[in-house]
Amino acid sequence: MTTAPDRPLTVLSVAYPFAPLGPATAGGAEQILSALDAALVDAGHRSIVVAAAGSRCRGELVPVPRPRGVLDDPARTAIVRHVRAAIGRGLAQPVDVVHLHGVDFLHYLPPPGVPVVATLHLPPSFYPAEALRPARPRTHLVCVSPRQRAACPAGAVGWTIPNGVPVDAFPAARAKGQYVVALGRICPEKGYHLAADAAARAGRRLILAGTVFPYAAHRAYFERELRPRLGPGCRFAGPVGGARKAALLAGARCLLVPSLVPETSCLVAMEALAAGTPVVAFPAGALADLVEAGRTGFLVRDATEMADAIEAAGALDPAECRRVARRRHSALAMAARYLALYRALAAGRPAPAVSLAS
Repeated sequence: MTTAPDRPLTVLSVAYPFAPLGPATAGGAEQILSALDAALVDAGHRSIVVAAAGSRCRGELVPVPRPRGVLDDPARTAIVRHVRAAIGRGLAQPVDVVHLHGVDFLHYLPPPGVPVVATLHLPPSFYPAEALRPARPRTHLVCVSPRQRAACPAGAVGWTIPNGVPVDAFPAARAKGQYVVALGRICPEKGYHLAADAAARAGRRLILAGTVFPYAAHRAYFERELRPRLGPGCRFAGPVGGARKAALLAGARCLLVPSLVPETSCLVAMEALAAGTPVVAFPAGALADLVEAGRTGFLVRDATEMADAIEAAGALDPAECRRVARRRHSALAMAARYLALYRALAAGRPAPAVSLAS
């Protein structure tokens, strides 16, 4: 389909079907999709979103059933079937671009025709090889950081569009608290047990917030590694979002990100900086580029160094963290790049790669 430069677009976005969209969502892919959905609506475009039932979006929701219980292979097979049907319903009307966000996007690629954008939100090793070189024509892959793109097969990815966050939604705290915070999806690769150990070593209270999704490995990790560490010095707050998340991040002495896998991006680190809170992290993937050591946080190698950095973080300037976030991590800049890509693909033009690259 071709489009005039000033004609409103219709974009069909497809979420990872096991995680509902909403203000308290823990997943980075879900947060990015929500931001793009809002940006499309605000710019006068039509946004159609295929996502789990109960999701909240600014555009038109095409819901798929939410599985109950453990997400095993039969549950995954059933949900993929529902997603395919939902995409088919969405494509029953004219659509300019389909944007896929799930790690399992290869299982529900639409038939050839409409251009497809698939954003890789996870490390390339998490995807099957055929997903990184899809056979479907007019299927375009996007990375979210230069580190992630460098780990992809040569020539597989057309664009790098860095993630961003709504920086103005994170006001500065009037006064910093004495606690530290860790926030995100609760699973083994995030290493939150090490954050608990570092906070205990530093004598600081840790508030751990996030979602334990119904995967057997995630539940087992919480019960085996995190529940025994809970107590007066380590509190689990569950999912947080909106003003509650903003206040939690703004009041913290620092954010701890002890990730054990190469991060493709780190939205919570960007949010913390937007709130004026430094980040103490392992140099895993894109985190090595997000954290400016001695300016917006510290990069450490283990829980012992993390404990030392917790104390050093108190000397960093919250205002400088906020300045860096507004310059580097704006969701508005991210959305503008995606909108330019949508327009170019819908019109059949070469996308302006220089303006989209980081």
